[in-house]
Amino acid sequence: MTRAKCYLIILAVSMLPIIELRGSIPIAAALDIEPRIAFLEALPFAIIGNLLPVPFIILFFKYFLTKFRKVPLIGTILTKVHNKAVEKADKIKSYAFWGLFIFVAVPCPGTGAWTGSVIASILEMDNKKAFLAIVLGVITSGLIMGFISYGLWDILVALVK
Repeated sequence: MTRAKCYLIILAVSMLPIIELRGSIPIAAALDIEPRIAFLEALPFAIIGNLLPVPFIILFFKYFLTKFRKVPLIGTILTKVHNKAVEKADKIKSYAFWGLFIFVAVPCPGTGAWTGSVIASILEMDNKKAFLAIVLGVITSGLIMGFISYGLWDILVALVK
């Protein structure tokens, strides 16, 4: 598989809810992208892919929730996403920017840019601050997942070469 195809896969997977960047970095490792290339080339594709939906979610989630709440399948999904985000929003509310950053940065199930964006929308955070917190969180999460997927030592050796 060519590098370009690998990067398109990484970009596309990073945009998916739930999987996001946390899934695309291990996929890069599974595609045998060596650590140095993954950190210098693949990681930016994963970050960009993960961040592409963020502004739209922050700006339009509440609008879509109100417009589609009564539509059978879509309304059910949006309501579940909203309710999960509300549960997590209480923990973030008091810390705002740093709470959102940590929430997105820690690569655990149910955290990430998508949920962080929904939480920022629900809490009506300043869009610029929320986006910055999410960007920093995604970058941090990408680094953490890279270290987990490739191993810290392999990455350090590859970057020094």
